[in-house]
Amino acid sequence: MPSPVESAIRGVVTKGVVAIAGFNRERKKSKGPNPFLEGMHTPVSEEVTDTALKVTGEVPAALNGLYVRNGPNPLANVNAATHHWFIGDAMVHGIRLQDGKPLWYRNRWVRSNAVSDALGEPRAPGPRHPRTDVANTNIVGHAGKLWAVVEAGGYPVEMADDLKTVAHSDFDGTLGESYSAHPHLDPETGEMHAICYEAQHPDTIWHTVVDTSGHVRRNEPIAVKNGPMIHDCQITPSYVIVMDLPVTFSMSALMGGASFPFRWNPKHKARIGLLPHEGRGDEIIWCDVDPCYIFHPANAYETEDGKVVMDACVYETMFDTHGHGPDSPTAKFESLTIDPAAGQVTREVIDAAPQEFPRYDERLTGKPYRYAYTVALPEKVDDGFLGETRLFKHDLAAGKREVHDFGPGRVPAEFVFVPAHEAAAEDEGWVIGYVSNVEDGTSDFVILDAANFTAPPVAEVHIPYRIPPGFHGNFVPQA
Repeated sequence: MPSPVESAIRGVVTKGVVAIAGFNRERKKSKGPNPFLEGMHTPVSEEVTDTALKVTGEVPAALNGLYVRNGPNPLANVNAATHHWFIGDAMVHGIRLQDGKPLWYRNRWVRSNAVSDALGEPRAPGPRHPRTDVANTNIVGHAGKLWAVVEAGGYPVEMADDLKTVAHSDFDGTLGESYSAHPHLDPETGEMHAICYEAQHPDTIWHTVVDTSGHVRRNEPIAVKNGPMIHDCQITPSYVIVMDLPVTFSMSALMGGASFPFRWNPKHKARIGLLPHEGRGDEIIWCDVDPCYIFHPANAYETEDGKVVMDACVYETMFDTHGHGPDSPTAKFESLTIDPAAGQVTREVIDAAPQEFPRYDERLTGKPYRYAYTVALPEKVDDGFLGETRLFKHDLAAGKREVHDFGPGRVPAEFVFVPAHEAAAEDEGWVIGYVSNVEDGTSDFVILDAANFTAPPVAEVHIPYRIPPGFHGNFVPQA
């Protein structure tokens, strides 16, 4: 439990507190290199546009649209002693496909005030959250617009199809306190669901629903304790799944100069909640789970006997050593069965190999599904987190795993599934994403046949620039 002093400070985070934290942050000296500022994580120093991309293989003509991924990319020099992977100016990397051709690759900083000032540009319009205007984690299409998003307070940023920053947004004044990096689209209603939190409100999180017009129609508060970091959620036809796990806001870390003040908190009870889609916050059904942490679930669905099954990449701890990024033994792919009648969650390992960034056919969100795609991680905790050369395809019905290995020095980050057409079968389509070529500092946009996962790529678009691994992205079909 927080001390009385910490609770009081949390209730009134003043400019003085922020100033002390900033002072201590600047005084910290690095004892060695920061792995998230070096190698394939080295920030890109300029924006480029390339319309003369070379291709190996053939880009499927049905892939008409924009693939774009978001991630942190500090523009100015940062203190290596305190820099955390999750912090830093946002940069999006996009490739536009049309009629079997890559029309262009572009990278653009998302214009926060600091980025605009550093580039000598007028500041982007739109409201700002009082704590941050950096949106560096994901980019999603909704309500006919493209949104760069981040968790824990930052507002969405609308981006143009050519990746220019249009405006910062609070969804036309409807948002409330904060938004999330991981909204989930309900395929039945077209609405986006998210669980949102704000570090300065440690006792409340929100179930936020953005309707098909791009406005928040529901912002239901849910009572919590200790300021939990809730990175993601998932939905089923009846419920929103809320993961209240033992990573919480740390005032001592903030005051000590940490740029990312969340830490493993073994005193915080681990639980997973089932909130009815339109239920009040006090109607959530909390179910106990063994202490663990989850950044990213795959899909979830309901069973005939009233339980909920959610597959996810699960860590035993997280942020327990005050490192520069994820610092715990790498995640296993697990199936969690949430039993609202018993108030308990049981965990079963699907695949013990380290892996992250699960994706699936999102037409099946909330429904039983068969295939999930994950990124392999190194067997040991790696200073740069990523570094493996393999993607996994899980056949959950058959209990089998297929592996696509890109070869030495070729490191994939998150890949996403794109169906071949509206009525396509679950693995009838492509798995697409960026691969970093660590030896020569170039990248490839790779298209795999989902049904022939281990075969050579259908196509590779060669990008003569380094694309850092970043975090999350999506394919947005051409309107």
